[in-house]
Amino acid sequence: MSIQQNIEGLRNELREHNYNYYVLDNPTISDYDFDLKLKELQALEEMHPEFYDANSPTLRVGGEVTKNFNTVVHEHRMYSLDNSYSKDDLLDWEKRIKKMVDGEVHYTCELKYDGASISLTYENGSLLRAVTRGDGTQGDEVTANIKTIKSVPLQLKGDFPAIFDIRGEIVLPFEGFIKMNEERLEAGEEPYRNPRNTASGSLKLQDSAEVAKRPLECLLYNITGPNLGFDTQFEGLEKARQMGFKVPSAAKLVSSVDAIFEFVEYWDEHRHDLPYETDGVVIKVNNLQQQEELGYTAKAPRWAMAYKFKAEQVSTRLNEITYQVGRTGAITPVANLEPVELAGTTVKRASLHNADQIEKLDVREGDTVYVEKGGEIIPKIIAVDFSKRPVDSLSTQYITQCPECQTELVRQEGDAKHYCPNYNGCNVQIIGRIQHYISRKAMDIEGLGGETIALLVNEGLISNYSDLYTLTKEQVLPLERMAEKSAENLINGVETSKQIPFERVLFAIGIRYVGETVAKKLAKHYKSSDAIANASVEDLIAVDEIGDRIAESVVAFFSSEDNKENIEKLKSFGLQLAISAEKLANQTDKLKGQSIVVSGVFETISRTELKKMIEDNGGKVSSSISSKTNFLVAGDKMGPSKLAKAETLGVEIISENDFLLKLR
Repeated sequence: MSIQQNIEGLRNELREHNYNYYVLDNPTISDYDFDLKLKELQALEEMHPEFYDANSPTLRVGGEVTKNFNTVVHEHRMYSLDNSYSKDDLLDWEKRIKKMVDGEVHYTCELKYDGASISLTYENGSLLRAVTRGDGTQGDEVTANIKTIKSVPLQLKGDFPAIFDIRGEIVLPFEGFIKMNEERLEAGEEPYRNPRNTASGSLKLQDSAEVAKRPLECLLYNITGPNLGFDTQFEGLEKARQMGFKVPSAAKLVSSVDAIFEFVEYWDEHRHDLPYETDGVVIKVNNLQQQEELGYTAKAPRWAMAYKFKAEQVSTRLNEITYQVGRTGAITPVANLEPVELAGTTVKRASLHNADQIEKLDVREGDTVYVEKGGEIIPKIIAVDFSKRPVDSLSTQYITQCPECQTELVRQEGDAKHYCPNYNGCNVQIIGRIQHYISRKAMDIEGLGGETIALLVNEGLISNYSDLYTLTKEQVLPLERMAEKSAENLINGVETSKQIPFERVLFAIGIRYVGETVAKKLAKHYKSSDAIANASVEDLIAVDEIGDRIAESVVAFFSSEDNKENIEKLKSFGLQLAISAEKLANQTDKLKGQSIVVSGVFETISRTELKKMIEDNGGKVSSSISSKTNFLVAGDKMGPSKLAKAETLGVEIISENDFLLKLR
């Protein structure tokens, strides 16, 4: 046997032992014998570096140090899930699904593990990269750290697609978490707060050898990519197991909401017997073709729903109500609480939302209040224990002046919030707007953080986001904690942001009610900031999904001389305030004003590409057929009820080829 064959043989043997131990929980070799084989392989690899393999089992011990994690765009976006909290929510969801797809619908029920989301990319059976969820569109590459997790296969088994992404959760089992904390306490260190945050923090450690010491596991639940070789979510889970992934066995295939609820009720009671943290159940439409037909909203797949277990509640004392000023001038009252443990974290503050909520709950300083985590994420006060209210208690009087600049607050009719109208003179609003401008989903300016923005404003170096483009290295160097390299990174980051596309610049400038999705719609429709600035409320309302409130806010924004001046400055600095000529070249108005339904399986283009072509040519993709539908693009395996409805309503039915001919 050659040295190379010996090395490959040891690698394959160790991978199999890893799989048996960490995935199947069925070791077939002692730890001692495993370590001997690993040391033998390490020695051979050191002597023969020409046979290096980035996915060798010896690399699981870590040692690679990552100073900065590269930002990687997800090939397939990682959406968040819509949440439900009752059987009624699920019934409503099921009704919506059955309106939109033909045929019988089955569901895969899976446990929702509470960890850190990860996307693993495999090419030709080898782990290519691992990327955190980030904002769903892009995340941080943490491949070196993920390689140290023994339940992540570095080389796949059996039959596998040429290239695909598989999504899952990095979790820290209770047993390992307890052991880690025992060791920390013995060393006189602070214990970790909870498994989820510890797992999440582990992914961003710079030294992968430190990650290797943590007993992390990776539980996989979704394969994404072309030509996967299976037709349902449930088959996908089995396929993942065959390839060597650790896939929880709790998943169940069901065909009704009643069966879904049986699954939910069982695990709500038995979840505490599991070795990991769980916070609910994820229900997915099982058929992948039906998933594709249902598609996505701006934030979540229509074909999946998370049912959250009932939130944990605790009671504690409300010490003080304070008020925060947001970037739009909105005032948010905050309950400052006696610290209390809730769902694995220490809660010190909770939102009180607005004056109406305070009045409705009759919340007062000194009260004992019940707190829960809404969706087990954001703490909120749900009630007051009136039996413990102090006798000298006084009703809460909502503030009348801005806590930052003392300007008289305003509250418009029909609006739940109070606002500080001092748009250009309230420092907190100015800082907040610029912090929003540089944020990851907006301009994503490297080298600039929220604290630095506050420093720049307070030092008088900037007073709006357009001033960022006038900064020099010499101006920022004297700032606190600013070194030569960080000053250079800041200036370079600002310069690079000039390449950010128009729809993100539009989101970044902070028009009230204009989030990411609305910014994309406005950019697509108007093509430039000038066209938006010249649009009337009536013009804006005519744009798909733009209502009165958004339209009025956009007009008000562009009516401000200060805002107009800022936008002109951004233009002069070379920012993208119109869709690029290259992008415009692929767009037409051939389908303008037309509502089009897409159904079935297509041969020459994917459904996603087809929908994009409709939108790029001015059309609107609709999920269901109605009298307003202009035509239906019908592919293979289209459901009979959709076809019958189109025929009954007299909707034109065209083939994939007919559609492509329309765009010539």
